[in-house]
Amino acid sequence: MANITKRVSWSSLCEDRAPGEGTALLDDTPGARRCRRQEFSGGSLFRIGRLSTIDLDEEVTSKEETLKQPNEIPHNEKLLSLKYESLDYDNIENQLFLEEEGQMSPMGFKCVEISRWVICGLIGFLTGLIACFIDIVVEIVAAYKYKIVKRYIDQFVVEGGLCASVILWAILNSAFVMAGSLVVAIFEPIAAGSGIPQIKCYLNGVKIPRVVRLKTLVVKVFGVICSVVGGLAVGKEGPMIHSGAVVAAGVSQGRSTSLKKDLKIFEYFRRDTEKRDFVSAGAAAGVSAAFGAPVGGVLFSLEEGASFWNQMLTWRIFFASMISTFTLNFFRSIYNGNPGELANPGLINFGQFESGAYKLYEIPIFICMGAVGGVLGAGFNALNYWLTIFRIRYIHRSYLQVIEAILAAAATATVSYILMYCSDDCQTPGEHQLFCPDGQHNSIATVFFNTPERSVRNLFHNFPGSYNSLTLFLFTFTYFFLACWTYGLTVSAGVFIPSLLLGAAWGRLIGNLLTNSGIFADPGKYALMGAAAQLGGIVRMTLSLTVIMVEATGNVTYGLPIMLVLMTSKIVGDYFAEGLYDIHIKLQSVPFLGWEAPATSHSFTAREVMSSPVMCFNRTEKVGTIVDVLSNTSAKHNGFPIVSDFTTNEVYLFYSTQVIKFFLHVFVERAQLKQRKLLLKDFRDAYPRFPPIQSIHVSQDERECTMDLTEFMNPTPYTVPQETSLPRVFKLFRALGLRHLVVVDNENRVVGLVTRKDLARYHLGKHGLEELQLAQT
Repeated sequence: MANITKRVSWSSLCEDRAPGEGTALLDDTPGARRCRRQEFSGGSLFRIGRLSTIDLDEEVTSKEETLKQPNEIPHNEKLLSLKYESLDYDNIENQLFLEEEGQMSPMGFKCVEISRWVICGLIGFLTGLIACFIDIVVEIVAAYKYKIVKRYIDQFVVEGGLCASVILWAILNSAFVMAGSLVVAIFEPIAAGSGIPQIKCYLNGVKIPRVVRLKTLVVKVFGVICSVVGGLAVGKEGPMIHSGAVVAAGVSQGRSTSLKKDLKIFEYFRRDTEKRDFVSAGAAAGVSAAFGAPVGGVLFSLEEGASFWNQMLTWRIFFASMISTFTLNFFRSIYNGNPGELANPGLINFGQFESGAYKLYEIPIFICMGAVGGVLGAGFNALNYWLTIFRIRYIHRSYLQVIEAILAAAATATVSYILMYCSDDCQTPGEHQLFCPDGQHNSIATVFFNTPERSVRNLFHNFPGSYNSLTLFLFTFTYFFLACWTYGLTVSAGVFIPSLLLGAAWGRLIGNLLTNSGIFADPGKYALMGAAAQLGGIVRMTLSLTVIMVEATGNVTYGLPIMLVLMTSKIVGDYFAEGLYDIHIKLQSVPFLGWEAPATSHSFTAREVMSSPVMCFNRTEKVGTIVDVLSNTSAKHNGFPIVSDFTTNEVYLFYSTQVIKFFLHVFVERAQLKQRKLLLKDFRDAYPRFPPIQSIHVSQDERECTMDLTEFMNPTPYTVPQETSLPRVFKLFRALGLRHLVVVDNENRVVGLVTRKDLARYHLGKHGLEELQLAQT
């Protein structure tokens, strides 16, 4: 314990309270450490209060958040943000829950299970439909854009004035990107990027504001169309994962809080546990629609997304993935005029690799390519990390973010044009003549003058000799920096396809070099290995990416070399830097919990990591006391142990902040509930946007009323002794998906609470075990 300095404040939370406004606190003195509270006498009847006009569907913004932002925002990566709350994946077995469960018949439980399958089918169908819509719109608009640009280039090649054509291309790209960036920056900033880091955090148990809203989905779809059509080094496959997760979150709840429309269906699933499972299915359906890889989608959700897994969930997620792929292919076949011909697997079609043969001596070459992919991926991630730090500090205003996106679009078009103009790599046959003689076509235009998905397919399947080595080197060099600059812009975009395209280029370059040295090498095969190595080096996926690549190529023979390449790229990349998604999660100061506690943390105990002092309630409590506690901004743990006796301080049950807020909300509207008992359905109807404490006002007389909290609380909370080691606390907390873990002494007295932030503070750094500082960032 000597290698770490504690920076936890143990000061009492009631030092500034006036007499009569005390709350039950745990004193951290070395003595008995008892809950202390101000004794009071109160009435026993509920009385009617009043509600303010605050919209319960809107986020409450503090006065500090409305102040003008500074020109520079200092960023410290050693911080852990207090603004993120935890989801509660543990069911609260209170009296209402037990009564509802006891009233359900065996047929009722079967209907619930059937509903889960129906929801997964709807998730797959809607996700596939959205993917088909994005694909068709991008194909139509991009083809029209390139047709216009090509016509003007051909015209100016004959008549002169090439500058006009590059300006036209840059303006068209900038216009699309500006539209997409404006929508993201103004209406829903959470829709920027691929959304995979945010979905990983959500499935890990972190509540990311607005990440699964309908508005986010609409902005995401519009933004990714504009980004891809705008010619940025992006792909539409990553955002499909986020889109699928949003669809799942909405469909599974049977309502839209954004549209204020409740269909009164699937009400049983309005809780964090059920919602998490469906979001996992949505993420898998997004992968399946993107790559035509249902099995890969399931493995992606397991490997990269879901922190908690249920074996019964596997088949439902696979079902959603299959429906997603089928829906995409069915509607696209109708659009192509071939109804029922389901030949094209996903948004990206790698095409069929007819020959899956590879020689034994090529295995070491593939492994070396994996190492190259790991090094390049680590360099990509490190460069993007420093670029993101710069953006956080200086490009935090919306108009600056839009300007940067426009500059990136214009730069991408200009660089592409210059390379096509300067290239003398003219081949026969090809797609675009451009600046080549009649009968020949510009080879570099097949990767720059196409959508990224088609460019990848060209690198995989164009015949040997289609690209000379200089062309591939120049493309790799320029595209590396363009893709690195693009990831992190305020646009909806993913990194999957840019990584595959970049890797396919240098992989084909290696195939060319081997062929030129007298060793025949199929360049398409090496392009595939390079694509896998580059993507694995950036995102550090292994098993799921192997299956995705095998399913997308339609050739299982390449499974072994792809797996070796991905394992090598991950091992080498991890030596230098973390994966791209993990880097961006840390840059946002999210309290993300890894699979295991830090290896050197066994000497730490629950007493050293817990939050203390802790506010406690009695089973019957004054309304005024409850309101004061919830209004106290220094109460960061959002949970309150309920003790059966303040003299012994024994834990009896537990209560979360959201439930108490809803209970107060009901208290001030009690007149409307005179005719019936409060049901669990009332809590589900309020989920997930429980009323903020600012919307609840009680009079002085109402403050003296008492509330009986017994019926609505968890009577069997998880507890650990204060001497429990940090790894054991970590394992229990993460495996069960807890939001709070009560710490007790050897006499079963509450001494503290362990929350997500208490565990996420500790990580292995360059100098051993380090502790992050907590800040309201």
